[in-house]
Amino acid sequence: MLTPVTDTDGAPFWEYAARGEMRVQACGDCGEPRFPPRPCCPHCQSFAVEWRPVSGRGRVWSYVVPHPPLLPEYAEQAPYNVVVVELEDAPRIRLVGNLVTGPGAALGSLDPERIRIGARVQVVFADGLPQWVLA
Repeated sequence: MLTPVTDTDGAPFWEYAARGEMRVQACGDCGEPRFPPRPCCPHCQSFAVEWRPVSGRGRVWSYVVPHPPLLPEYAEQAPYNVVVVELEDAPRIRLVGNLVTGPGAALGSLDPERIRIGARVQVVFADGLPQWVLA
């Protein structure tokens, strides 16, 4: 399993995820949500930051099923999917993850034939990592 590489700006995202919470960074002045986390708002150039809870609901915006695996460590788990999810309550935010059958399920647990662009999904957490299940 890959572990996230954290930086100062993104560390709170992973701290919340480790507690089973989906939060995104937002500007403390104009309120615009942003991802990936960064120190300055691209809309108003403010350095004020807050972390807002979001529902964790979204839609599959895009996906791929890698063949062959890009990383040798994942060869035994192939085929597996990688999805881009557009958040329902912050549609400018798109997060990358895996669509699985349940929290902690194997990366290849969901038949790739079941994945559709626009499918509704819900975040689940396994070992501090956000994953997605069909809603």
